[in-house]
Amino acid sequence: MTAALSIKDMTVTFDGYRALAGVSIDVAPGEAFGIVGESGSGKSTLLRAIAGLNHFDGGSLDVDGRRYTGQRRDPEFYRTVQMVFQDPYGSLHPRQTVDRLLLEPLAIHDFADTEARIARALDEVGLGSGFRFRFSHQLSGGQRQRVAIARALIVEPKVLLLDEPTSALDASIQAEILNLLEQTRRDRNLTFVMVSHDLAVISHMCERLAVMRDGGVVEELSVEDLRQRAIGADYTRQLLTASEGFRREA
Repeated sequence: MTAALSIKDMTVTFDGYRALAGVSIDVAPGEAFGIVGESGSGKSTLLRAIAGLNHFDGGSLDVDGRRYTGQRRDPEFYRTVQMVFQDPYGSLHPRQTVDRLLLEPLAIHDFADTEARIARALDEVGLGSGFRFRFSHQLSGGQRQRVAIARALIVEPKVLLLDEPTSALDASIQAEILNLLEQTRRDRNLTFVMVSHDLAVISHMCERLAVMRDGGVVEELSVEDLRQRAIGADYTRQLLTASEGFRREA
């Protein structure tokens, strides 16, 4: 089976600093794959390099069997791969209505029947037609992230990149957004790559994960292995302990 996403020996360098050092990951079609690690480990850099928002200096990127270089100008790539960002307050243009935000990607990719697609996209993320002509500052954080998800889904991608999509939201809203994403993945048979510092979120959403440190992958393991503590790397064990919090001994 051809991988939905295949990365081999990817390197990214900024002003002499190597942010990614030979990362290799394969993600199967329809799989939810997690990437975890502490701040500065290279998680978001990897996601942005996949999305074409950062260049990559070395290695290869294959999406749905097609190879892409560090600079991507092929519109087909951006129909296949879409990204939802961490900050719902910064990722939506403040002077555009929801209608305009959803119409723009449809126009870029020459979609017809835009009216029906916009209505369907809003319905899919749990927002009715009453939200269509609101500005982003008139929406809550959870509503903004729903619009961001609708904008990513409206061009019918095969791969959805998620950069900590709930970390900027209140805890009560996080579960709603995660459940929405999971339902959408099942309905559309999407492939997810999700970055998070929260192992509980990754365990809930993903089937496998890669643990990153200092721009490289420390190890890959299944979520079931994580739950059973079948862990090979000390660093992964330390992350798991930290995620469970401190335990005060009596």
